[in-house]
Amino acid sequence: MIIKGNVHKFGNDINTDDIIAAKYLITCDEKELGSHCMETIAPDFSRKVSRGDIIVAGKNFGCGSSREHAPLAIKGCGIAAVVAKNFAGIFFRNAINIGLPFLELADTDEISDGDLLEIDLSAGLIKNISKDKTYHTQVFPEFLQNIVQEGGLINYVKGKKSGKV
Repeated sequence: MIIKGNVHKFGNDINTDDIIAAKYLITCDEKELGSHCMETIAPDFSRKVSRGDIIVAGKNFGCGSSREHAPLAIKGCGIAAVVAKNFAGIFFRNAINIGLPFLELADTDEISDGDLLEIDLSAGLIKNISKDKTYHTQVFPEFLQNIVQEGGLINYVKGKKSGKV
């Protein structure tokens, strides 16, 4: 699975309240949540995102409360993947549940806002096309790629039951 998009860069300790403010937790509509994604720290973020773009961040991305709304808002505004130095544990599970791929990369400081990245989930490669640099990261397991392709865990399970997956 290949993902190609422009980088939206963030720092360390981006918590779930930064990703989606608590006042929007009255809905689970990903488009509505996406329209408010990151607005407390980057007010025009959702208007700058093009479908398929990528968030790159520092350490401890997705820390804070254990709400599925955070990765849902990220996906809802059009972000196709998140690359960070590391993630809060609960963010892993929630991102998988809604079908948002994530990759850990120690060298996120070398990637700039606006760079064009190409991520090969199957090979564990992140190519910074803007800087002609390639990074090796973990391979995103095939079963997780299948969950992403189905749009999340619930759709994946439904597909398995119906014989679609």
